[in-house]
Amino acid sequence: MALYYDLPVYRDTYKLVLAVFELTKDFPKEYKYTLGQDMKRDALQLVRSIYRANKTVQKKDLLENFLDEFELLKLEIRLCVDLKIVSFKKQAEVTVLIGSCGTTPKSVRSDLSHFPVVAF
Repeated sequence: MALYYDLPVYRDTYKLVLAVFELTKDFPKEYKYTLGQDMKRDALQLVRSIYRANKTVQKKDLLENFLDEFELLKLEIRLCVDLKIVSFKKQAEVTVLIGSCGTTPKSVRSDLSHFPVVAF
């Protein structure tokens, strides 16, 4: 029986979540509790979307939610660079993780469609 944590997109997204938490750890106080918290929440929402999509038959809405949250997180990371909160080097490291998530709509849907609904 396949579980959500067996999905490649889940493993890659989880690495991204860890990187976001590490990235926001050293934010200035002004941004730590605003932009930083939003980034953490959005990153965690990615993992939640994968979990929920894997356990249901109707995946489309949850996958669309995943893709929306993913785009928001990318925008927030770009904003951090523009505000000079994050260096280009750190942005590059996170961008590599973003690329490894394979988060095109087709690949995410493909990953989740190969696994049956898991009953708990």
